Amino acid sequence: MEIDDVLSKVKKVHFIGIGGSGMCPLAEILHSLGYEISGSDNNESETLSRVRALGIPVAMGQRAENLQDAEMVVYTAALLEDNPELLAAKERGIPTFERARLFGAVSRHYSNCIGVCGTHGKTTTTSMIVHTLLKAGLNPSALIGGKLPLTGTNGRVGSRELFVCEACEYKDSFLNLSPACAVILNIDADHMEYFKTMDNLKHSFTIFANLSKTVIYNGDDLNTKDALREVRGKKMISFGLTRQNDWYAENITCQNGAFYGFDVFYQNNFRLHLQLAIPGKHNIFNALAAVAASVYAGASLERIQTGLESFTGAGRRFETLYHKNGIRIIDDYAHHPAELDATLTAAAAMGFQRIWAIFQPFTYSRTYRLMDDFAKVLSRPDRCVLTEIMGSREVNELGVYAYQLAEKIPNAVMPGDFDAIASYLYEHVEPGDLVLTLGCGDVYKIAKKLIHKYES
Repeated sequence: MEIDDVLSKVKKVHFIGIGGSGMCPLAEILHSLGYEISGSDNNESETLSRVRALGIPVAMGQRAENLQDAEMVVYTAALLEDNPELLAAKERGIPTFERARLFGAVSRHYSNCIGVCGTHGKTTTTSMIVHTLLKAGLNPSALIGGKLPLTGTNGRVGSRELFVCEACEYKDSFLNLSPACAVILNIDADHMEYFKTMDNLKHSFTIFANLSKTVIYNGDDLNTKDALREVRGKKMISFGLTRQNDWYAENITCQNGAFYGFDVFYQNNFRLHLQLAIPGKHNIFNALAAVAASVYAGASLERIQTGLESFTGAGRRFETLYHKNGIRIIDDYAHHPAELDATLTAAAAMGFQRIWAIFQPFTYSRTYRLMDDFAKVLSRPDRCVLTEIMGSREVNELGVYAYQLAEKIPNAVMPGDFDAIASYLYEHVEPGDLVLTLGCGDVYKIAKKLIHKYES
């Protein structure tokens, strides 16, 4: 059953887990297109307040009766198969679709969909593009993996033509999309429990690029270039730090050890100068991708410069949560060794007395496969505190545990649960220190618990 056919025939769509960061924007977009939306969730949140403000009814708790007269049901990949609403929908013959399928259908409602993909930097770059286009006076619809400070949300309903979205490769979900423009930031070994080999991973990016008409890609990334060898008939636009690229950076300077400025050239001609307000050399690549995508979308270079220089980051991407009494607490989504390396490199250049890395390993398979890489990069900060592994969707069939990683890291400690870690940090962190909570799970709760101790 094709979701596009179903959407053309129904009017009433029910979202199971409507408060999810990836579900709420899709519900808002369908609402703007005239669909009657309902939803359910288990926890109150800011996103539920947003959808209720649109007049969308939300039931707390998930029960069969919440479906009422729904003609189509959307659910998240994390939903258990015995969910009462999902079971009831199937028993009643109501078409049910996983969120990624709806995401793909929504992308086809826009004539100009820009899909930003890559192993690292998707959320930051997508946020950069949306922020810049808004500052340029354009009106993109958007779906981002993190909260955009400019709007306070991770999605927005804007133009019916322009849609900027984060395209995730996990389980090939980005292959549901229909992008007019594919932005490929990089390709690195991740989600290998699904892809198995790098060739399989690169092949998925090849397919994604072939779905588009224009490809903006990192010309300095060997895996990306390899994946694009079989792409034909597309407008190809490269970016990077070398002159072989269409868009490239030169005359790179660094302020305060971490904040980069550079001249941006297009095909050997100077176009603009940028001074970034977010730290880390890796963000030069993200900014170049954002410049190329914003020019593609029709923004002027003058507005692009203003937009990118005013961008201060996305939620959970090197986000400062607390800065008082000489102590700074920053939260970051980094969960792969390459991402940890970029984040810790940026932090190390900022001149703190000591850096504390509070890391929550995510999934048993990634921890097992990349154990030595994690150990190497987490040996860099002055102190490393580990939580237990957040298994998420996986069962621990590999017999891997966080203490095995801790044993490979000098001075690593595992104080216990989140409360115990917050107490340990409260007792040992000193003025001049930086505390980094790292991971894509719920490790940010440790930062909030520590902040509560300081403020109370």
